[in-house]
Amino acid sequence: MKRTAFLSVSAIVILSLCAVSCSKKKEPAYSTKAEKVVAALHDPDSRYVVVVSHRGDWRNYPENSLPAIESVIRMGVDVMELDIKMTKDSVLVLSHDQTLNRCTSGSGLIRDYTYEELQKFNLKSGHGIERPGIKIPTLREALLLCKDRIVVNVDHGYDLYEEVLALTDELGMTDEVLMKGSVSYPQYKEKFSAFDHNMMFMPVLDVNSDTGKERFDGYLSSGETQMAYEICFSSLDDGVKDIARRIKESGSKIWVNTIWASLCGGYEDDKAFDSENPDSVYGPILDLGTSIIQTDRPEFLIKYLESKGRR
Repeated sequence: MKRTAFLSVSAIVILSLCAVSCSKKKEPAYSTKAEKVVAALHDPDSRYVVVVSHRGDWRNYPENSLPAIESVIRMGVDVMELDIKMTKDSVLVLSHDQTLNRCTSGSGLIRDYTYEELQKFNLKSGHGIERPGIKIPTLREALLLCKDRIVVNVDHGYDLYEEVLALTDELGMTDEVLMKGSVSYPQYKEKFSAFDHNMMFMPVLDVNSDTGKERFDGYLSSGETQMAYEICFSSLDDGVKDIARRIKESGSKIWVNTIWASLCGGYEDDKAFDSENPDSVYGPILDLGTSIIQTDRPEFLIKYLESKGRR
């Protein structure tokens, strides 16, 4: 009898454990990394912090270059932020600046050159060192490198939305590309309603300013839930915390740039990197409810977030 009772209890325990295990929420199966990131971007309740690399791995390669993109993909970055300009012959290329002076061996305005003419110049690393053989890439080349592997944030591209959309549609990538805009809700709605299929969109707001606060109220009062808001603030005051709270309550995510102190109330990447306690820098940003961070220290930030169970 004792043996029978023991077996019965064991069976109950095993069945109970199985029931608990089976009731746990399973991680959805994603066919690509980009698909997984897009799902996280659209999930306001996800604790996963999406890491956005600012211009790629510009410490080791020229910014906005194909090697810089490939490097952050290998790091496990979720979103590649890149900048675009239009050449004289209407080719979209990667560049943050209007001119060639800072980042290449050339000089002058990009719009004054054809794409073929730009190819005679080499890109420079972040330390100003010319890198022979590394050229300004086209947006098409960058998108093809990123396809299915990492989500793309096209910055400095809102005024070129139609041209970028035509390219992403052609490449079958529209759903994994994000466009931001420092625009009001009516401006955004007018532009995006002209197309049947759009890229992801995110408003950019300076939430320390009256204009930023008014624009936020405009988006909120529209009744349309935004995927996320990028909030910029020179001071992390109670007003910023209140807007962050309202963003979360509306069902949207929060994006914060930690690349420069002026965009994040002084809680910047370099301060975290040089600190013995990065919690003192990234902690207040995460406490806002932030779940998307654009960084100039992607590898460091990923390791930090992993240590906090946020990856």
